[in-house]
Amino acid sequence: MPERFSAYRIHQRDGGIEARFEQLLLADLSPGEVVIRVSHSSINYKDALAATGAGRILRRYPLVGGIDLAGSVEQSSDPAYQRGDAVLVTGCGLSETRDGGYAQFARVPASAVVAMPAGLDAVSAMAIGTAGFAAARAIMRMEINGQTPALGPVIVTGATGGVGSLAIDMLAARGYEVVALTGKPESEEYLRALGATQLLLRGELPLGKQALESARWGGAIDNAGGETLAWLLRTTHDGGNVASIGLAAGAELHTTVMPFILRGVSLLGVNSTAAPRDVRVAVWSRLSSDLKPRHLDRIVTRSIGLAELPAAFESFLKGSVIGRTVVRIGPVAV
Repeated sequence: MPERFSAYRIHQRDGGIEARFEQLLLADLSPGEVVIRVSHSSINYKDALAATGAGRILRRYPLVGGIDLAGSVEQSSDPAYQRGDAVLVTGCGLSETRDGGYAQFARVPASAVVAMPAGLDAVSAMAIGTAGFAAARAIMRMEINGQTPALGPVIVTGATGGVGSLAIDMLAARGYEVVALTGKPESEEYLRALGATQLLLRGELPLGKQALESARWGGAIDNAGGETLAWLLRTTHDGGNVASIGLAAGAELHTTVMPFILRGVSLLGVNSTAAPRDVRVAVWSRLSSDLKPRHLDRIVTRSIGLAELPAAFESFLKGSVIGRTVVRIGPVAV
């Protein structure tokens, strides 16, 4: 490996955030047993918040950004991994407490590394990334809790985002009727191509204020939080599950116990960054088999080089991104 390599590093300066490309040494990276030559990463909403300072994501500075990475093992002191092994890492403190994937090399604990599952490669793994991991874990938790297509349609909020797009694809493949909730009416063709059978517009929702409203959904995967999540709980059928993944519409939840004690609705939390190793391995196994998204070619709407990264964050903060963005990692002139 070269002595120095390119990385997109986030600093704290005078109470603000400054992110820039730098040439790093391996010694500059967080400690770990496995050094990975990174070939691909991705952009998540959390990455945009961290790199721009729009959200407090990093717990220490400076850190290399990027909560996802895929590539091959360069060095390993753990016998479980050999040089050349194809691997991926998502979450596990990347770009939060540890240096992340926006660099030509990453050094991580062996416990964070997942061997690339058969049926995936670095590009497809990063097309899925943390977003797909979260969607798959939501579906797995819902089905363990009794979710079936017979309970009725599953509504997916934030439908055009990475989590939403991948959730629609996976649910439709498993036989669910999927309703997409979005603020982008122009995305109807895209969402129907992924498997949505109906489109609801966010601005036209009759949110209401009753403790319970007419039941419409067999279940839900929610990326919004706030009033939207409260409405989903009030409108889910008996025995349905609502998986909470995001907070794009707000972190507060104002509800009553009525959906839980009168309809037996379950609110399931989905954590995609701190899942135990056995869970991560199990989810990635499903993502490479029965939950493998069928329409990654549609869902990946952008593929950019590392040098293009800074200009790509603003659209995530504005909420104008559709699908997933894959980042090709390579040298950047500083």
